[in-house]
Amino acid sequence: MPDESGRVAALDVGEVRTGVAVSDSGRVIASPLDVIPSGDLSTFLRRLVDERGICEVVVGVPKTLGGEVGFQARKILARLDAFSLEVPGVRFVESDERFTTRLAPRRRGKTARVDHLAAARMLQEYLEARNNL
Repeated sequence: MPDESGRVAALDVGEVRTGVAVSDSGRVIASPLDVIPSGDLSTFLRRLVDERGICEVVVGVPKTLGGEVGFQARKILARLDAFSLEVPGVRFVESDERFTTRLAPRRRGKTARVDHLAAARMLQEYLEARNNL
């Protein structure tokens, strides 16, 4: 079982932007935090780990409907490998996020960003699964 001290974060990584969510210190409740440009993710992640005491990061991997690792998932997994080198001491966990963005609450307007809501949904499901073990 992983170290239980520290918060958990989740990333819904996209080509243009990334949704970020964090847990409370008890690792029970996930809250949407921010939507950031994906190009700024490495810097943002290092700061998040330092400022919020993050020790574990759940990263959504968009598998195909058949559960296979496709082109987009391979890109995310490559970034995941890079993150683990850039932010040592943090545990990175893959999460199948095929339906997460679709299940995030819908907002009106064509430019509404729900990436952080999708990250919070993914993180909440992860926390609940962990706490039920």
